[in-house]
Amino acid sequence: MCRHPGARGQDAGQGLSRPLKAFSEQLRACCRPQTSPGGGWAGGPGRHLVGMSGMLPLGTGFLKPVVQTHLPSPSPSRRPRGLRSPYLCRPRRPGQHGQVDAKMSLVTVPFYQRRHKHFDQSYRNIQTRYLMNEYAAKMRSSSRSSSQSSSQQSLTEKSSSQRAASQQLLPQGTVCRLCAKRLSSEEEESEHENKRRYALVPSGRLGHRSQPSHRPRDRAGESAGWADRSLEDRYKNGTLISQAAEPGKYRIESKYGVHTLEINRANFDDTATYSAVATNVHGQASTNAAVVVKRFRGEEEPIHSMGLPIGLPLPSVVPYMHFDVQFLEKFGVTFRREGETLTLKCTLLVTPDLKRVQPRAEWYRDDVLLKESPWTQMFFGEGQAALSFSQLSKDDEGLYTLRIVSRGGISEHRAFLFVRDADPLVTGAPGAPMDVRCHDANRDYVIVTWKPPNTTSEGAVIGYFVDRCEVGTNSWVQCNDSPVKICKYPVTGLLEGRSYEFRVRAINSAGVSRPSRASEAVAALDPADLTRLQAVRLGEDKEIVIYQDDLEGDVQIPGPPTNVHASEVSRTYVVLSWEPPVPRGKEPLTYFIEKSMVGSGSWQRVNAQTAVRSPRYAVFDLAEGKPYVFRVLSANKHGLSDPSEITPPIQAQDTIVTPSAPGRVLVSRDTKTSVVVEWDRPKHQEDLLGYYVDCCMVGSNVWEPCNHKPISYNRFVVHGLTTGEQYMFRVKAVNAVGTSENSQESDAIKVQAALTMWAPRSSAQGCTQSGGSVTVRHVGSTELRTGLHTGGSVTVRHVGSTELRTGLHTGGSVTVRHVGSTELRTGLHTGGSVTVRHVGSTELRTGLHTGGSVTVRHVGSTELRTDLHTVRRFCDCHVGSTELRTGLHTVRRVCDCHVGSTDPTTDLHTVEGLTEGASYEFKIAASNLVGIGQPSDPSELFKCEAWTAPEPGPTYDLTFCEVRDTSLVLLWKAPVYAGSSPVSGYFVDYKEEGSEEWTTVSEAPTAHRYLKVCDLHQGQSYVFRVRAANASGVGKPSDPSEPVLLEARPGTKEVSAGVDEQGDIYLSFDCPEMTDASQFTWCKAYEEIADEDKFRVETVGDHSKLYFKNPDKGDLGTYAVSVSDTDGVSSSFVLDEAELERLMALSNEIKNPTVPLKSELAYEVFEHGQVRFWLQAEQLSPDASFRFVINDREVSDSPTHKIKCDKSTGIIEMVMDQFTVENEGTYTVQIHDGKAKNQSSLVLIGDAFKAVLDEAEFQRKEFLRKQGPHFAEYLHWDVTEECEVRLVCKVANTKKETVFRWLKDDALYETESPPDLERGVCELPLPKLSKKDHGEYKATLKDDRGQDVSTLEIAGKVYEDMILAMSRVCGLSASPLKILCTPDGIRLQCFMKYFTEEMHVNWYHKDAKIASSEHMRAGGSEEMAWLQICEPTEKDKGKYTFEISDGTDNHQRSLDLSGQAFDDALAEFQQLKAAAFAEKNRGKVIGGLPDVVTIMEGKTLNLTCTVFGNPDPEVVWFKNDKDIELNEHFSVKVEQAKYVSMSIKGVTSEDSGKYSINVKNKYGGEKIDVTVSVYQHGEMIPEVQPPQQATPKLIPASASGPSQ
Repeated sequence: MCRHPGARGQDAGQGLSRPLKAFSEQLRACCRPQTSPGGGWAGGPGRHLVGMSGMLPLGTGFLKPVVQTHLPSPSPSRRPRGLRSPYLCRPRRPGQHGQVDAKMSLVTVPFYQRRHKHFDQSYRNIQTRYLMNEYAAKMRSSSRSSSQSSSQQSLTEKSSSQRAASQQLLPQGTVCRLCAKRLSSEEEESEHENKRRYALVPSGRLGHRSQPSHRPRDRAGESAGWADRSLEDRYKNGTLISQAAEPGKYRIESKYGVHTLEINRANFDDTATYSAVATNVHGQASTNAAVVVKRFRGEEEPIHSMGLPIGLPLPSVVPYMHFDVQFLEKFGVTFRREGETLTLKCTLLVTPDLKRVQPRAEWYRDDVLLKESPWTQMFFGEGQAALSFSQLSKDDEGLYTLRIVSRGGISEHRAFLFVRDADPLVTGAPGAPMDVRCHDANRDYVIVTWKPPNTTSEGAVIGYFVDRCEVGTNSWVQCNDSPVKICKYPVTGLLEGRSYEFRVRAINSAGVSRPSRASEAVAALDPADLTRLQAVRLGEDKEIVIYQDDLEGDVQIPGPPTNVHASEVSRTYVVLSWEPPVPRGKEPLTYFIEKSMVGSGSWQRVNAQTAVRSPRYAVFDLAEGKPYVFRVLSANKHGLSDPSEITPPIQAQDTIVTPSAPGRVLVSRDTKTSVVVEWDRPKHQEDLLGYYVDCCMVGSNVWEPCNHKPISYNRFVVHGLTTGEQYMFRVKAVNAVGTSENSQESDAIKVQAALTMWAPRSSAQGCTQSGGSVTVRHVGSTELRTGLHTGGSVTVRHVGSTELRTGLHTGGSVTVRHVGSTELRTGLHTGGSVTVRHVGSTELRTGLHTGGSVTVRHVGSTELRTDLHTVRRFCDCHVGSTELRTGLHTVRRVCDCHVGSTDPTTDLHTVEGLTEGASYEFKIAASNLVGIGQPSDPSELFKCEAWTAPEPGPTYDLTFCEVRDTSLVLLWKAPVYAGSSPVSGYFVDYKEEGSEEWTTVSEAPTAHRYLKVCDLHQGQSYVFRVRAANASGVGKPSDPSEPVLLEARPGTKEVSAGVDEQGDIYLSFDCPEMTDASQFTWCKAYEEIADEDKFRVETVGDHSKLYFKNPDKGDLGTYAVSVSDTDGVSSSFVLDEAELERLMALSNEIKNPTVPLKSELAYEVFEHGQVRFWLQAEQLSPDASFRFVINDREVSDSPTHKIKCDKSTGIIEMVMDQFTVENEGTYTVQIHDGKAKNQSSLVLIGDAFKAVLDEAEFQRKEFLRKQGPHFAEYLHWDVTEECEVRLVCKVANTKKETVFRWLKDDALYETESPPDLERGVCELPLPKLSKKDHGEYKATLKDDRGQDVSTLEIAGKVYEDMILAMSRVCGLSASPLKILCTPDGIRLQCFMKYFTEEMHVNWYHKDAKIASSEHMRAGGSEEMAWLQICEPTEKDKGKYTFEISDGTDNHQRSLDLSGQAFDDALAEFQQLKAAAFAEKNRGKVIGGLPDVVTIMEGKTLNLTCTVFGNPDPEVVWFKNDKDIELNEHFSVKVEQAKYVSMSIKGVTSEDSGKYSINVKNKYGGEKIDVTVSVYQHGEMIPEVQPPQQATPKLIPASASGPSQ
């Protein structure tokens, strides 16, 4: 068994200098990380990685970001993942997918721009410096020889280490040859890839493309900063990663200063940009890594990436698949305004349509590939490709090209987008500048450039303002105090590490323009910082990144800058550039610039107040015309360097000037709405940005801009012009200084379609001859070419030669040189034709004649007058042929003969004067207004001899039309020679392409010269031939046709038949594909129709109609139409007898019209009982007439039949005041309006008449009823928001004397307040509706004019509807479910405005309907509905839902009775249950004791009561809260433990007082007080209140004694 290895490790040590090699060997010896026996590293031998890697300082060491893909080791124990060294090492062994470690790399711009404003990045760390100091001490003690040998060994072991690493991955055992070959190729590929990658990087340096986005920090705070630094946040695509959201998915570790994010169970959703933010007291730093999760491909090699800290785009792979792409709908030339939105869209047909494999769609603007941006979004899929603009700017103007790329090639479509200026903020202000770009960015400096606007209709621009905005804010700050004159400005004073956007505003005398589109963000960083990083290789599988400064030693005061020069010179400023000093030291550098006017001898410091951190600086305020010299000093915290070398004298002046005006402007026709403008480039075109084109309609003198963004080429197609109008054009050149003068105006040109030139005829064939003449036929071409005669030159190319010679017109001659020949022939220009011969060629193409002859014609003069030429067709014949053997060539000598021009409407021409028996070949050229096209290919040799065969000759010119999926129409021309008898028919044969077997379409010959061949196979190519037949037999077949593919064009349209508004029959065809030069050709039986007496053709745009003037049966047949200058668009229609009859019937209806009716005869009943009969015609003329007929008897206008007609509206009506049983019958209206007529009838017999009669009677009674007080709205009901039912009616025509009453079941129903008749509304409220409200309710109105009654019965369906309406109000007002605990259980309550048990309510437990039982009882009161859960248990937990239905909707309230809610409720229930039990069984006095007793002295008082308690209570009597001593005077008796009595014998006044009885058991009891009042004999009995039942006082179970 053979296993293929995954991937090889990469040797990142290539390209390092020899000292760094030695350093890497020594450092590897002293800082080797721990390894395991398996040959891996401290993280375990099963941990392998592939992906992109780079380096940056982060934490306590240099962090190398590695996008890793891991699988756990097959070892049973998982090894720790920590790193054991202060720098990050990485193994170089492949792995598989399953787990991802993302160690973050440096972010250049995007992440921190969104989140941070201040940044701080240290490029060194204290531990690394300590490590290198230790290394230096060891290196000084080691011998020089060992250092050199280590360096040599490091240089030579890279390829062997790769092979050894790959061999270690192979399993021990037999390896197949395929695996060995693959491994060998992988090794070679790896070596080649490493050489290619590291060839891009200078020795010991990282690539300069990745720029750090953080500024260095002062080293004084560096050591303290490391202690406070912490990796706080990690983000995925800008979103904070939460470990709690997906437990086990992410693992975050921080060991030895290395911060690791581990992603387990990696899938495609984990493809993202992962970012980390480190924060300490000095600021923040951010870093990210792009992780791409790919499908595991088993033994295939993983993708390797270069070991650089830069992001590499994924390769643009063309799908390895052939796609056929057709554009169904295309975007055209578009005109928009700035600020608008736009989508350019094409509809595509991609074949085959595969979901997983698609071609690639690319969008270009002016041949520059576009990418997604905040302004543009792209979509490709579902048969569409779209480019959307969220906010258009003039930057978006240009030629847009959509390319669909696949293995089969490129399909593309292009059109121009014009974007004009938005309305200015100030009238007359210029348009906004465009194309704002940033160049040469550094720590505090950037150059901003832009393009000027076109100011054709505004005042000239006098300057520009440049604004900047820090990314993350919306605050724009103006950079220049005074307007800058040129389109370039150096911006200084930027803050290092921050990112900025820039925009520009133009100024003229009217005001300031709108701002331009903001530039792309640029970071204020020094791009040279990364070039000072060094990648040092440690052993075979480890690397470390150090700074070049660390190798320079302890440099304190820096050296002077070098190469000080002027990189930008302008009239207002000079930009100085220089190189940093070498060595520069480890401390941050600043620079000071000094200037001196030449000859002054004194130096002036330019930036005395602010130090410069960038090696660039713009010096302003220089005296105009004075030369200056400059020098630069570098400084750090240790001191100031010596000055640099002095620059040569520099004078502030503009290095470029305004360009000169463009030259001659030529215009030519293009389409009906566009022209082509060409011009000569200006003589002075320094640093041109492009051109602006203006146009002016002749006679208006108003110039308008044609383009709003400079174009870089000197040819432009101006669109959007008015057809038929004349225009003039002018051009001006643009550079950074401004615009040139306008060019001279072009000649006026009329906007119309361009003239065209015939393409060469496709072939020429000799057909027949007689004696000395021959007839030449040519196979036509529908293609038209456009050509113009430019400069009077003729170019002839000799096939087989790499050179091209051009003959120049001189006077009336043409000079043509034959390449390879020393002979030069000059022919005189005579009559527009020149014949030139050359000798020695075996083959000439592209319009040249095979055999050594070239015919060149010049039509007209050197200045082409296209309006004077006529269209001509030329035929050339070549007489004779002799061969000469001249070494390697066979040379044919041919005599040229110009036969002459032919009629352009025919394709046959007879050539006279030929020699019988001689052989000839022919070629044909076409001519139009522009000139002569290229001739056709020569025909085959044709011998001139008479035709004597009795059979017909061969047919010719086989053409096809109406090609569909399974059929086509074949046409051909009759043979020139018919034979001994006329042709009687034709046989058509066909075969599949590549087959040898011919098949005849039909056994019987066809008499026509066309045939529709059906039942073919879609997608198959066929070849056809035709044989003519006469009485003598079947003649020779025609030449086989070209193969034709059976496939219908997308969007194929067919001919349709119809009748127009005048009744004329027509055939119609639409052709959206037609061009300006296209023409419709209608044929009958595939012969062009020329009979103007029977047919008429009308064509408007892409729509054409063939009208039949007098259609009859002679017009039956096949009609076809074809459209020229298209890809064979054609169609046909078979007009048979049935179709002709249908069309003629429809035509007859139109030519013999009827009066159209909007509505037929109908009736309506008025409120007085009158009946109106009416109809409405579409339109009636003033001369229209009509009549009403009832039961075949015409009626006229009379008092009983009121008839009238409104001809403006077309309404005819008749009103009958008295409609009775005598009016039953048929009603008809007849209308005549010119030739048109119509009638409409209405039958009112039987039930139909009875319905009309009843309605008329009802309306009459209603009218009489409404003469007195009456109900405008009868009694009805509604439900208020307070859930109250109201009976409502509306009354009308009442007065003060009118009496209104409510009755229920014919009994007067009294209300609290009488109804207000003046308001017109009477209401009877029925609060809290129930069944007791059933009954018949009446409302009555009565006065001296009459009375009216309205009745409503509340019962059955009406009552049920009321309940449902109340349910709706209650359902909407229902409160959330609430818990109430009772001694019996837990009660769920839902409060609402009103509740009755007749409402449709249900209770659910866990979505199951609850049936009422002893355990669960449902009920309610007027205020609520409740569910009682008796003796609840654990099974009663869950969700409870209360539902009330209003017949349409179900209103629900839910409560989750589980968890803590259930536990609390259950505890409360148990407490209440215990309290109720105690209350039930406690001691109590049931009755018998009054509260006051009055008794006369000497009598016996007996206080008796009944007590209860379980267990039996204890009974104690008290007097005035003191125990009573029982004796003969006081006695207490208890019988059966419930009957208690106390007797006082012979009461005295001393016995007066308060007597109390305490009844108590273990559950508690109660106390009752009785007041006894004793009066003496003879005294008046005191007046006392009637005795009341004594009120007991509760005694708790723990209480005892009277005081309780």
